[in-house]
Amino acid sequence: MRRVNLWRIAFAILSACSSHDGGQDPNPAGADASSSRVDGAPLPDAARPPDAVNTSVLACFLDDFVHPPTVGPNYDQFHPIVGSHCKGTNHQDIQGVERVVFVGDSITVGSPPTPTEQFYRSRLAVSLADRFGLTPPDAFWMNVNPIDGVTFTRESGDFASCAKWGARTDDLRQDNSQLEDCMPEDKRGLRTLVVLTMGGNDVFKLNQSASEGVTVDEMWTTTHDFVRLMREAVTWIKEPGRFPNGVYVIFGDLYEFTDATGDLTSCPAAVWANLDISAVVDDITQMVIYANEQYASIAVDTGSDMIFPLELFCGHGFRAADPTAPCYRGPGMERWFDDTCIHPNPTGHAQLADMFMAVINE
Repeated sequence: MRRVNLWRIAFAILSACSSHDGGQDPNPAGADASSSRVDGAPLPDAARPPDAVNTSVLACFLDDFVHPPTVGPNYDQFHPIVGSHCKGTNHQDIQGVERVVFVGDSITVGSPPTPTEQFYRSRLAVSLADRFGLTPPDAFWMNVNPIDGVTFTRESGDFASCAKWGARTDDLRQDNSQLEDCMPEDKRGLRTLVVLTMGGNDVFKLNQSASEGVTVDEMWTTTHDFVRLMREAVTWIKEPGRFPNGVYVIFGDLYEFTDATGDLTSCPAAVWANLDISAVVDDITQMVIYANEQYASIAVDTGSDMIFPLELFCGHGFRAADPTAPCYRGPGMERWFDDTCIHPNPTGHAQLADMFMAVINE
């Protein structure tokens, strides 16, 4: 059965309430501590770059908003190293990439009405081909098959994509095999960069569950399960020796379209979903904040990197012009979401590509 794709409705509640300080998931990932060299470039490892700027995530965004939000995910409890660009963390010194793999959901695949060449995946592929001297993908790889929700071709040039519309964290390895499909053993000798967005459809599932009367305890179990699956996926990629010449991972946190107002009706297309979560909205908010915090923990524990679309898209949603919104940035802010509510528009895709490249280049 094809899963519902309109998952980003869930994020309308993301920043509306206080931060959850739940504990870190068990079984933290080990880091790839290899330090040998191939072709003169250091192997990827979990060591923080010596020139990394040790600022806080909070400090990055204090001056961005007219009325700064006072609550939200607390990434700084895990002591990430934040890039000087404030667009993501800086845990990896990314060099000598030979192959690029995209996995995840519809944000990564790309979707209409954004033109194919303006998907963040397509933009990033062009930039990475130039940055690392890679063979760029062809037009079939950049295009998406609207029937199956995947790229028309999985492999092209030095690039692969196994991302799929509607995918959840269990599609990475548990119920499907995005990771193994796009990173087969005969390709693991290549120094690989893995890029993904994942988790939004898991949060949409929480909203569906709430509308169906599932208990809060059961929803918390679901939340811990999808966070665990994300951790296990990144840990699998970063397992020492799996990629003998090194591997890098960059993923995104989970954004929302209401500019921290929680106003689902701010995007007309979201209204039809008719999800009644009013009785448990505070609980779901805590679950999503917890998930975002744990994503930051995963990045720190595995020596991977995380970009900050939640923070950077806030103030560019459907309440961007509302001076009372917590993420109000001032007049004339451009919207970064398309009319589906749930996906970036061309500007949003360009911003995502810029966040990933900022992390790669520093």
